[in-house]
Amino acid sequence: MQGFRAKLRVAVLVIITIWIGLLALYGLLKPISNGCIMTYMYPTYIPISTNDGGSSAKYGLYLYHEGWKKIDFNEHIKQLSGVPVLFIPGNGGSYKQVRSLAAESDRAYQGGPLEQTFYQEAYLTPEEGGDGASGAGFHLPNQYSSRLDWFAVDLEGEHSAMDGRILEEHTEYVVYAIHKILDQYKESRDARQREGAVVSASLPKSVILVGHSMGGFVARAVIVHPHLRKSAVETILTLSTPHQSPPVALQPSLGDYFKRVNEEWRRRYEVQTTRTGRYVSDPLLSHVVVVSISGGYNDYQVRSKLETLDNIVPPTHGFMISSTGMRNVWLSMEHQAILWCNQLVVQVSHTLLSLMDSRTGQPFPETQKRLTVFSRMLRSGIPRTFNWMKQPYSSHQSTHTPIKDIKNALGSQAYALSKCPSNVHWNNDGLERDLYIQTTTMTVLAMDGRRRWLDIQKLGSNGKSHFIFVTNLAPCSGVRLHLWPEKAKSTSDLAANKRVVEVTSKLVKIPSRPAPRQMEPGSQTEQAPPSAVLCLSPEEMRGFRFLTISVAPRPSISGRPPPAASMAVGQFFNPQDGERDLSAQLMLLSTYSQKEIFLKEDHPLAFNLSFSISLGLLPVTLSLNTVGCGIKRSGLLVEEDGDMENSRLCKLRCFPSVALAWDPTSGIHMFPNLQDETIIVDSSPALWSSTQGSERTTVLLLV
Repeated sequence: MQGFRAKLRVAVLVIITIWIGLLALYGLLKPISNGCIMTYMYPTYIPISTNDGGSSAKYGLYLYHEGWKKIDFNEHIKQLSGVPVLFIPGNGGSYKQVRSLAAESDRAYQGGPLEQTFYQEAYLTPEEGGDGASGAGFHLPNQYSSRLDWFAVDLEGEHSAMDGRILEEHTEYVVYAIHKILDQYKESRDARQREGAVVSASLPKSVILVGHSMGGFVARAVIVHPHLRKSAVETILTLSTPHQSPPVALQPSLGDYFKRVNEEWRRRYEVQTTRTGRYVSDPLLSHVVVVSISGGYNDYQVRSKLETLDNIVPPTHGFMISSTGMRNVWLSMEHQAILWCNQLVVQVSHTLLSLMDSRTGQPFPETQKRLTVFSRMLRSGIPRTFNWMKQPYSSHQSTHTPIKDIKNALGSQAYALSKCPSNVHWNNDGLERDLYIQTTTMTVLAMDGRRRWLDIQKLGSNGKSHFIFVTNLAPCSGVRLHLWPEKAKSTSDLAANKRVVEVTSKLVKIPSRPAPRQMEPGSQTEQAPPSAVLCLSPEEMRGFRFLTISVAPRPSISGRPPPAASMAVGQFFNPQDGERDLSAQLMLLSTYSQKEIFLKEDHPLAFNLSFSISLGLLPVTLSLNTVGCGIKRSGLLVEEDGDMENSRLCKLRCFPSVALAWDPTSGIHMFPNLQDETIIVDSSPALWSSTQGSERTTVLLLV
């Protein structure tokens, strides 16, 4: 009997172990709803002849063509005249994975640049070589000067993440492929010239490399290969690539190859000197720019910690950005999804097309210009700092339009902020319809064409010296904000006052999901989610007495006002009122009993939640329930569905909440339309090599 019990215990233990293992496997393999849109294309892969004895016979090189019509391969190759881009697949990957990027690049070239907006843009930090002036004077193109010619190497789907010798073979072939591509452009031009066609004077001198997973590391290994032609590669973009070390070093040769390549990169970014210390030349890789894009917390194969370029590439020549904080993307995605996620693919395509110099049709030769394009096109204007609301303008000016030392008549510092274009204008010069706000919180519920005056000295007293503004109105075309040294007394004062500073361009774009549909014509919808936020510190408002918020007019429909789908909320507040420090003990206890924080109706719009344990180690589920929104009960015995009706009405009056989480390793994580969401960041706080501050997570909650 005793032996039977022992066997039973072993059997139960085995069953429990298998059950836990199956649950864990299901958690890893189940599809993740990441919000990505699928990319569609009409692919054609044109083989490039490599039978010259200078390459491995088992690999191949292809040129991508987008279109459903049948083409003559030789004639198409003869017409090559764009900018060459080479795609390098990763572990077990296929050359056909280039199709999404190549197809969207073709559509982006034909459709032209993205529509211009007037949100705050990102600029290079001082550590990245940005001095403000260069960023402010640099403008993205109004039209693209050159198309991208996408090539891809066929590496036979080999598992390069298993053996360093396979990586070395791939590196050898990619070096050959780069030389073959550059030679092919010369052959194509010569063929056109022999036929009497008009040819351009310049030929491509370099190839842009785009690598996925281990293919991104191969791209970097190519740069330090002894047989690579000088300046044959100057720009590298990697997608979900481990740069620091392999995710799993199954073979010693894999770790050794990573170590050799990274050490060579560090050495080549050093200034060349003699033994006595005399300057000889700039670093050997001073012309190379590298940008690493990570997939965020949904990428279980390669974590962001491995994808950083720290201690490999100096900040003046590259950076890493997570797709969760990427402009117009704001999504985390799986390891393979990063190749087809349409939001990311479109942004990357426009970024690469923006690298071209309109004078030459080739990428900018200047390193800082290329890095500026990557920063402006990929990064959000949201400051990369933990204490955004507390810091003055100058402390995060690297992500905002730079401040110039201009003194106005009051002796205060004026800001060199870009104004709205002159063609964006509505009639708001009169004072008779202006509103004068007497409360610290101001709400706009419709596009009424009115200007609202806020007295900074009066409303910003009692410690409420900061101002925050959240809206779903577009900057310039929907709303404009100005700082005034004094109140205008007549219409002529409005036009003649030169000391007024427009701060509309400080509106920072935040992600917003689609607005709720209108249930029936003429009915009121739920509020559309906010799309922009602005924060003014006391230093930025010093020397000004009034802040005005001008809302564009909107014509009525069939004699009736439009539904209140347009909204803005502004508030003078004290950042300390919205601070919440959540201790480790409280977080651990909340796993058993839910922790509730009740916010009064006059609460601050911005809450700074500081979690003592990183949300990369202990994710939290944040649920927001609207209890009230200023609606008073009638007191009658019969009320329409009680709390359910109250909640429905509040959705018509209140913005959906937004959460922004900061992590030192992976950057910004966005959670729009927050109702019930698990807040998690891609971090590595448990490692000795982790970034300082990664043991905590700061979440900014806009309510």
